Amino acid sequence: MKIHEYQAKEIFAAAGIPVPKGQVASTVAEAVSIAEQFGRPVMIKSQVHVGGRGKAGGIQYAENAEAARVWSQKILGMDIKGLMVKKVLVTEAAEIVTESYVGIIIDRAQKKPVIMVSAAGGIDIEEVAAKTPGKIIKLAVDPVTGLKAYQARELASKLYTDMSMIRQAADIIMKLYDVYWKVDASLVEINPLITTPDAKVVALDAKINIDDNGLYRQKEVAAMRDLDAEDSAEMEAREGDLSFVKLSGNIGCIVNGAGLAMATMDLVKHYGGDPANFLDIGGSSNPQKVLTAMRIILRDTNVRAILINIFGGITRCDDVANGIVMAYEQLIPEVPIVVRLTGTNEDKAKIILKKINLESADTLDNVVKKAIELAENDNSAAGRI
Repeated sequence: MKIHEYQAKEIFAAAGIPVPKGQVASTVAEAVSIAEQFGRPVMIKSQVHVGGRGKAGGIQYAENAEAARVWSQKILGMDIKGLMVKKVLVTEAAEIVTESYVGIIIDRAQKKPVIMVSAAGGIDIEEVAAKTPGKIIKLAVDPVTGLKAYQARELASKLYTDMSMIRQAADIIMKLYDVYWKVDASLVEINPLITTPDAKVVALDAKINIDDNGLYRQKEVAAMRDLDAEDSAEMEAREGDLSFVKLSGNIGCIVNGAGLAMATMDLVKHYGGDPANFLDIGGSSNPQKVLTAMRIILRDTNVRAILINIFGGITRCDDVANGIVMAYEQLIPEVPIVVRLTGTNEDKAKIILKKINLESADTLDNVVKKAIELAENDNSAAGRI
């Protein structure tokens, strides 16, 4: 789950990380009122769940309240990478001497959180990582012993030479690590971490992504979810207890079990296809899950074929087959579908599917190859339901 910058800054401030003062506004009048309260130059910052806001024109300097009015009028309602700006953060403008980067993310290979710092922070940090990765210093932290003060100071020394700044940055890194664990984050990031003319180190920006698996114990953070900013298909999947991630391909995938889903997607790529999604219906045999999964996939206008791959253990193949029949009757799909059902009650499933003359395959390789063939031959119009 993603949260907005202003929400991340609230969490940072509560943890003792220095951030510029600011308030969020949903209207031009609110933005102007906040700017007037500051009585000094402010930044008008769009609040959307995408990067590149500055390059898109969604972050602007306003020297006074009238300028804040002009910029908030332009930014509110702006489209940034397909997302409409409905809120802006009005925050006091800071004088910047240097910009650095600090972030924490999980390294699944090492099974440890990794802290990354770079003295080359700012809006082009992705380019720095791609072209000059040596400028990014990484430290894998033992999750049992945690981050030590000396480690934080060592990282901070890669950013600054002034001892006062090193101490401030080390303190921020320690507190950022605490935030990472406290909110069950998958990512915390400060970009840029700035120094000011009076030698203060400040988190000018803030980003936090939350691990969805931890939301059950993060009630306050979960309440920060902005439903307007989320993909409707992912919301419906979550409500239907499905694991769903939209991708850019044209073969819709419905599979049970995360491992089998990944293997299926890998095989689609292996044979030259391109999966349109990751969708795991889990171990349930509820036909309604299949119906919901089909509805979500059929909304994707890029989908040219649907691949259903079920290995029945706890999941009963006949229940999945009933869900497929329900989808055919209620949604009337116009894209070709190929299915592989093997395991518990597969014989019953095959009898059920005879009602709709569905394409079937007996092996994983064959079902993938058939799905790719159907996708390549499908010339039906986009927009199925």
